[in-house]
Parts: sequence; structure tokens; C-alpha cells
Amino acid sequence: MAQVADDARPSPDALLKAAEKESRGKLKIFLGAAPGVGKTYEMLSAAHRRRREGVDVVVGVVETHGRSETEAQLADLEVVPRRTVKYRGRTFQEMDLDAILKRRPALVLVDELAHTNAEGSRHPKRYLDVEELLTAGIDVYSTLNVQHIESLNDVVARITRIRVRETVPDRVVDAADEVELIDLTPADLIARLAEGKVYVRDQAQRALRHYFSPGNLTALRELALRRTALRVDEQMRSYMREHAITGPWAAGERVIVCLDPGQGSANAVRAAKRSAEALDAELIALYVETDRHATLSEKEHARLTEAMRLAAQLGAEVVTVPGRSVVEEVVAFARSRNATRVVVGKSRRSRWFELRHGSVVDELVRSGSGLAVEVAPSAEAEQATEAKDWLRDVPKTPGPYVEGILSTAAATATGVLIDRLIELPNISLIYVVPVLVAAARHGLVPSLWVSGLSVLCFNFFFLPPLYQFTITDPANVLALFFFMVVAATASALAARTRIQTESARREARTTAELYAFSRKIVGVVDLYDLLWIVVTHLARLLKAEIVVLMPEDGRLATKAAFPPDSEVSEADVAAARWSWDADRPAGRGTDTLPGGRWLFVPFRTSRSAIAAIGVLPNKEGRELSAGDRRLLEAVGNQAAVAIERVILAEDIDQARLGAERERLRSAMLTSVSHDLRTPLASIIGSLSSLLSYGERYDAGTRRELLATAQAEAERLDRFVGNLLDMTRLDAGAIAPKREAVEVGDLVSTTLRRAAPLVEGHTVSSTVPQGLPALQLDFVLAEQVLFNLLDNAAKYSPAGGGIEVVARQEGDRVEIVVRDEGPGIAESDLDRIFEKFYRADAGDRRRAGTGLGLAIARGFVEAMGGTLTARNRADRSGAEFLVSYPVTRHGR
Repeated sequence: MAQVADDARPSPDALLKAAEKESRGKLKIFLGAAPGVGKTYEMLSAAHRRRREGVDVVVGVVETHGRSETEAQLADLEVVPRRTVKYRGRTFQEMDLDAILKRRPALVLVDELAHTNAEGSRHPKRYLDVEELLTAGIDVYSTLNVQHIESLNDVVARITRIRVRETVPDRVVDAADEVELIDLTPADLIARLAEGKVYVRDQAQRALRHYFSPGNLTALRELALRRTALRVDEQMRSYMREHAITGPWAAGERVIVCLDPGQGSANAVRAAKRSAEALDAELIALYVETDRHATLSEKEHARLTEAMRLAAQLGAEVVTVPGRSVVEEVVAFARSRNATRVVVGKSRRSRWFELRHGSVVDELVRSGSGLAVEVAPSAEAEQATEAKDWLRDVPKTPGPYVEGILSTAAATATGVLIDRLIELPNISLIYVVPVLVAAARHGLVPSLWVSGLSVLCFNFFFLPPLYQFTITDPANVLALFFFMVVAATASALAARTRIQTESARREARTTAELYAFSRKIVGVVDLYDLLWIVVTHLARLLKAEIVVLMPEDGRLATKAAFPPDSEVSEADVAAARWSWDADRPAGRGTDTLPGGRWLFVPFRTSRSAIAAIGVLPNKEGRELSAGDRRLLEAVGNQAAVAIERVILAEDIDQARLGAERERLRSAMLTSVSHDLRTPLASIIGSLSSLLSYGERYDAGTRRELLATAQAEAERLDRFVGNLLDMTRLDAGAIAPKREAVEVGDLVSTTLRRAAPLVEGHTVSSTVPQGLPALQLDFVLAEQVLFNLLDNAAKYSPAGGGIEVVARQEGDRVEIVVRDEGPGIAESDLDRIFEKFYRADAGDRRRAGTGLGLAIARGFVEAMGGTLTARNRADRSGAEFLVSYPVTRHGR
């Protein structure tokens, strides 16, 4: 009755969706197979009908494409003026979304739902404009061609060999309140095209030769019909859920075949496939996992797995649902999917078995109102016996029976003691305890054994005449009978509870294993570590050897295995290759290469195939059960996503490294081609002038030319020195030769060396007395300060000040170099120490290789210091701060 009550209630999810739609506008899409079928014309005709009914209708945007019939339809409708958008020197006319929202009509016409808006619009796509209108409570009519639906885009591209770039997500079409198919036969559409009603004549001729061929149009028409049928079917099922209509409504055919572990399951699948083909219906294979699933034998697991595999090969959707009753779950599932026919297999069960467990076929016929129940013939070889069903759970060791004897004896001794101390009329209840314990621990058969022992002990020790297996009082006979019934019922219920508990534990263990696996792989960034986790986890779960094969140099190669010494022969690799190419399982237990030792299952993501996982059960002859297959699939899919993530991360790193190498190469080429050749050109020009015309120049001119050559040679020497220093830094070949360095000597020496560079600037230095000596490499420290002065001279204006300040801050000595240049842009503060990077228009304005600051930081860090940059707080300009630790004597 509870099931009926649940079915009589509307679906809460469906009611919630309906309530959400009440506050939104309604969307109607006029869907066509191709341009020119008349979508816009039909939309305008529908708008005129709504206008005659008194609805406030406006035109947001309608593209007439010069068609006179369409333009005539616009005559009596209010059109919201479009807004003008200028982009890259061109002018575009776009729908004015704000004007429509301000006008707030009841219905607005928005043509070409997949249109891409011009740059600068509020939304990049027109369907987003439509969603905003719907949220505002305005109804919308729109048009769409089937090739613009995202999920069909690649299908249409294969048909027409033309990929459409503008697409609409499927969710927009699925959320539409109405989808009206505007259909036109290929012949009529081609005739319209030839008459110039779709395109101008030249365009029409090209379209007829390519896109608008009869074959293309037929295929597109079928796609549109099928997509509309799917939407209508979903609307019907939503309506049924909202109004608690149990169905099925036979508007379309769906066939469900019930899978079971019996030998007739494969026959049922084949019969259901024949029925589905005859009805042109969708086929769904359903397995209800009840308590009995935990007690299936290896042979039954293999039959069930084979039936599922057969159903999948025949194109069925395979679904597994847990449940207490097969019939209840089948009926509920059929109603949820609006199925019209259920195919079940009829096995040769005994009458006693059906009395105890019931007949699925009979209960389906009685319970499945509106369902056509088809019974497939059973296999001739199937001989299911009552004994086999009854003895399925019989323990193979005497332990449970010995335990039952001891527990019954303990209960008897306790009962005798109680009977002597207290007069208890229902002493028989004490025997319920060992019965329930035996059922909970060992199953039905041991509990029935304890029930029989309890009956005998109760008769022998507590029913007069005592200590005899006879009963004189008829009332005691009745009491003993009911005690037997209670004991047997308690045994059955406790055994069922035990099975359910074991099933729940197994499912909880599986869920916990999957959760643990997902936690293990979530932070792994190394492919080898990830694959090792995958193989070890699967080997433990499936009790099997596991290998993972991935493509390498055009072939499949073993990337990980557990145990590590697992062997995969050439024949096994061939099976894995076939599985990879066909995207289907192959090898052991499959229809393809079933004689192989390994079972290979390919795994892929939405982007591409990732890996093939091989499974070899440890126990000879054992096949993976349906549960093991599902577990393998769940773990494999998680592993495939994780492997793809790691591979993509590695690809991104490689691409980043490649881009960085390309940037450095380009920067170095720029430096070599410009900053190194410029001084060479000056040197060559000066020397060639002296050689060719030296006798014509006076002494002053000759000295000037020689000075120019010397200055440019020194500049070139600095550039080459920078390149060599950076090479030494990259190679890790810098080994500072530490010695005691006085800060005053360091600053004064560097200023004398840099005098030619800072000529034309006002240079000042402040070095207080008493600064401690530093343990530095004097040559490297001087080069650091020289590079900072060189940088300050380049970016300070003529006559600008350059200041060098030394000070002690705690246990560190700081040297600050300030300039009066434009400062450093915030975006450049983190990049100015990169190799070949130069701020302020690069080499077009400042000479240099862009290595000076990078070398300075490298030298400073090699000596244990730090170098940072920032902008001055008192005025414009930059300051670079070098900080060295003070090393005390003897440390």
C-alpha cells in the first residue's frame, strides 16, 4: 500500500520545476532542419495570432534576409529600434535588450537564437539575452536550426562537411516550454532555393551544390524530427510526474527486459531485442539487485554478467537498481521511464519454489497495470531443482552445527535453572535466542537446525511427561506446533536480515573504497605514482593481477602492473590493442578473444581514450562478477579522469616551458641583433673612417673617433660579460670567494668604475662610519652595484640625481641605489629581475641586454643576500635595496 501511496503523489522535483517556471517567461522555439524552411515566417504568423488575441507583442530582432513575404509580416508589428555598436571600424545593429526590458511587452520576437552579439554587448550570445528576458517574466518566441544545437554540431558537420561555429547549449532547448518543428520536404526546400526565395541566385547555386543536397537535407530533417520527438517525450513524462499519472501512456514504445542469473536470461534478452526491433522501440535491460544477489554462485554471477554483456552488445541500456522486491522495482522503473512492455524469462522453477518465493511473471501481470508482459521461453537445458535452491546456503563445515548444539544446550540449562527458581509459563521463549543467533551468524539452514534441536529439548525437558519424547496434553501439542512455526519464522527473518546486513556492508565497503581511491588520487601530480595507486587499489579490490597499458610510440606499452612481475604476452597485447581500437572489452570472458588469460577493458574520457586496464583473477577459472565489473568501471573511470588531469598538467608545463624558451630565444636574438651589433657598427665605422680618411682628419677628430670606438668596445665587453655571467649562473658555476669587504671601499670603487656611465647625472653617496665589514666576494659585489648604477643611469633623465646610501638594519647591512626616473610600473615589479626583460618599451628606447638586474640578483643570492625593487615614496623614481647579512668574526 505504501508503494501505491507514493505513486499517487506528484513528483516533488517536477512540482518544483513547474513552480520555478511560473515566475518566468515562456519560451517557444521554432526549430527547423535548415535555413529557408520558414521558421521566421511561421514565428511572425504566430505573433499576429497572439496580437489578435490581445497580447502585447513587439519585435526585438527579426532577420528578413531580403525575403518579401517575411518583410510583409512585419508591417503591423511594433519593432523596437536596434542599437548601434561600433567595433574595429565597422558598425553593427544589435537587439536593444535594455529598451525591451524598459518597454516590458508580454511577448517579444527574437530571431536567430544562436546569434553571436557584437563585441561590447552585455552578453556574448543572443540566447543569454533571451534568458534575461525570460527571467524578467517576458515571453519569447525564437527560431533555431538543428545544426546550431551543441550536442548535434559534430553530427551535422560529418553530414554536411561544414562545421557551424555558433551553437546553443542543449539546456536552452530542453528548458523551452514549447518546441515547434517547422518541416519542409527536401524537394520543396530545393525548389524554394532555386526560385531565389532563400538566397540570391549566385548564393543559391553554390548552396545547391554543397549544403542543400537532397541527402544532406534528408539527414538534417531526420535529426530535427528526432530531437523534437525527444523534447516532446520529456514534456510528456514531466507532465505525468507533475500530475501523479502512473502511466504508462503508450505514446511511444519502450521495452524493458528483466535480467536474472538463470539460464533463460540470455533468451529473454534476445526475445526483447526482437520485440524492440519490431516495434521500433528503445530497449532497456534492467537487473534488480535484491537480497538474494549476495548468495549467487560463481556460475550464476557468470550468467548474469554474460546477459548484461549481451544486452549491451545488442544496443540496450543496461541499468542496475537495488530493491527489496523485483516486481515493485520493475513496475516503478517502467512507470518512471514510461515503458510499455516488459519481457521476462520463464524458468522451470518448482511449484514449491514459487510458493515460497513467488512468481515474478504472475505478480507482474497482476501489478503492472498498463504494461504488456511478454514471457520468453526458458532454455531447454535449464534444470533448476528445489534441492539446489534450498541447499544454496548450507555451510560446508560442521562448526555452525556444533555451535548450534552448544547454544541450545546452554539455553536448556538456563531454562531448567529458571524453571526451578521461578514458575514461568512461557519458558519456551528462551529458545528463540539461540535460533536468532544461529540465523544471524550462519544463515537459514543452521538456524533451522537449532530450531529442530530447540523443539526436541523443549519437549524432552519441559513438557510432561518429562524426559520423554511424548506429549500427553493436546494443549501442549498445539503449543509445540506454534513454537515450531515461530522458530522457523524467526529463522527466516533473521537470515534475511543477515543477508541484507551483509549486502549493506558490501555496498558500504565498495563506497568507502571508491571514496578512499578518489582521496588518494586527488593530489597526485606524478603519472607513475598515480598508476601505481591505480594498480595496487584494483588488485586489492578485485583479488587479481592488474596491468595498465597506455599508448607509446604508436603501440600499447605496459606502464604499471601489480604484482610488478606480472607478464603480458604478445597475444595479450594484441587483445589489448583490439580492445583499445574497438573501444570494447576483449579477452577473457568476452566474445572477442575469449581464450586469452587477461580481460582488457578500455577507459576513456570525453576528450580521448586514456588507457586499457588488464585484469587476471588470482583464482584459476574465476570470472569477474557483475559487481566486480561495476567496481572496475567506477575505479577505471575515476582513474582515466585523473590520468588525463596529470597528462594535461604535464602538457601545460611543457607548453609553458616551450613558451618561456621561445620568449628567451626571441629576447636573446633581439639583444644579439640590436644591442650587440650597435656597438660593433660604431666600432667598425670609426676604425674604417680612420683607415680610409685618417690623413684628412685633424688630431681632435681622430681622438674623438678613437674614443667612440673605445667606448663602444667597452660597452660591447659589458654585454658579452653579462651573457657569460648569466651562463655561469644558469650552470650553477658561481662560487663566491669570500673575504672581509668594507662597505665604503666597495661603494667608492664601484663609483669610480661607473663614472663614464653616470656622466651627466648628479651622483651622491652616503656611507656612515662604523659599518661592520661583510664577508663577500668583492668582485661579485662590485658587479652587483655596478649593474644597479648602470640601470639607474639608463632610466634617469639628463641631470637627474642618482643616490647610493649604505646603512645598518639590525644584523644586516643595506645598500640602496635610488634614481629620479619614471619609476617602475606595478605590473613590472615582479618581472624586472627576469632574464632579457626590459621595462619601458624594451630595446627601442634603452640600450642593454636585459640581463643586468637578473645577474645582480643571482650574484647577491649566491652570497647569501637579497635584492628587491620598489618605487620611491618621496618622489618619482625607483630604488633597489641590496641586503647582506653581517657575519661576526669567528662564525
